[in-house]
Amino acid sequence: MATEATAPIDNLTREVPKPVWNPEPVKATTYAFPSMEPLRLVEYPRNHLFMPLRKDILHRAVIYEGDATRQGTASTKWRKDVHGSNRKVHAQKGTGRARAGDKKSPIRKGGGVAFGPHPRDFSTDLPRKIYDQAWRIALSYRYKRGQLIIIDNEMALPEDATPHLVKQIFKVNGWGRECGRSTLITDQVNDGLFGLVRELGEHAKILDRGDVDVKDLLETGRLVIEKRALDRILAHHSKDLQSEVKRAWY
Repeated sequence: MATEATAPIDNLTREVPKPVWNPEPVKATTYAFPSMEPLRLVEYPRNHLFMPLRKDILHRAVIYEGDATRQGTASTKWRKDVHGSNRKVHAQKGTGRARAGDKKSPIRKGGGVAFGPHPRDFSTDLPRKIYDQAWRIALSYRYKRGQLIIIDNEMALPEDATPHLVKQIFKVNGWGRECGRSTLITDQVNDGLFGLVRELGEHAKILDRGDVDVKDLLETGRLVIEKRALDRILAHHSKDLQSEVKRAWY
């Protein structure tokens, strides 16, 4: 008599492995400066330079940076802080005049200020994960619009370069005021280049990597950035991705 065979228990309880997708990286062209000759293609992960636009995250990052720069040092004196006597100006009754307190009253000249500003901290909180995402979203926005120009080498000019030469470079490449101005970002400060570009303030601004924030990435028409500076910015603002990899591993 034939009997029905049963499948091994191990095969029934074995979990089906989940597929792992490796999205194709994005490619960007690097250029030589100042000739702007294309040199090579470089690859970046999609979660670095191809993130979807999130205006809400960008707004939170810009507000966070703006609040951190507010000094909050405005201060006025209340009546208790003003130097002077606490004696009443005149008697409460019998003078035919309105009731009055001491001369430090806010309604009198030289008195305290009612409800005036006092030193305070305007800074707000923003999770580091959200702030890192804002950096990559801003760079991705520039990349998708073709406004991220990556310089393969260091941005440097000859020692005898003049402001006229820099102006011509901006004119030929369409980086000037007529095309929305440009932001140049270097990995280190180059005094000669910084001085020449700052003389063309109406056409561009130049920053080193340490002085850049999210607002700077969005303020002008395009970004001209050294590859080393871009790589270090992405590495510094990708810690949330590293934590996700660790959680997936464990």
